[in-house]
Amino acid sequence: MSKIIFDSGISLDGFFAGDNRSPKNPMGGVSGQIHSWMFNQKAFWEYLGIEGGKEDGIDGNFIRETIDRTGAFIMGKRMFEEGEESWPNDLYKADVYVLTHEKREPWVQEGSTTFHFINDGIESAIEKAIQSAKGKDVRVQGGANTIQQFLNAGLVDEFFIHIAPVFLGSGIRLFDGIDKDKYDLKILEVISSELTTHLKYKLIKK
Repeated sequence: MSKIIFDSGISLDGFFAGDNRSPKNPMGGVSGQIHSWMFNQKAFWEYLGIEGGKEDGIDGNFIRETIDRTGAFIMGKRMFEEGEESWPNDLYKADVYVLTHEKREPWVQEGSTTFHFINDGIESAIEKAIQSAKGKDVRVQGGANTIQQFLNAGLVDEFFIHIAPVFLGSGIRLFDGIDKDKYDLKILEVISSELTTHLKYKLIKK
């Protein structure tokens, strides 16, 4: 049975992205600081079909595990617009459901990535994504506001966060505006590595 999950890197002071985000400045220019652990792993570059990475360790195992369990993605319009210009073809290798008010035909890429544009809310996106995932999990990719919507609607089953040892000082926080009374949280796993700390949580709706 599909679970609804998200998997996000944040700074030690809780920021998901920096200031002044735009298609010319994705994530506000802080991706290298938050995601250096991922860029260092061969597993990340293997997923992109590119040779790269210096290590193949615990962090790489986490990347492969998350890739293997994900069967479809959901993201917000802002995240899609930031990545549309720069993402390589077939980045997601699955159906991606973009929450937007824009009416647009599906964008079918070479390979197995198709972007579908959903105009009737998060429940509709989940229904379509679960069908597409064929028993695998549905990953809410971002941005932070989209993840917050799913959390506050009581729709998330598990999440993973990767805390980078860096202070950003400003930007967009992942957990701003969260309904603190929506869930009980249970720590499932804590894994420390040189460049990040992986935390896995199960959410139990009250």
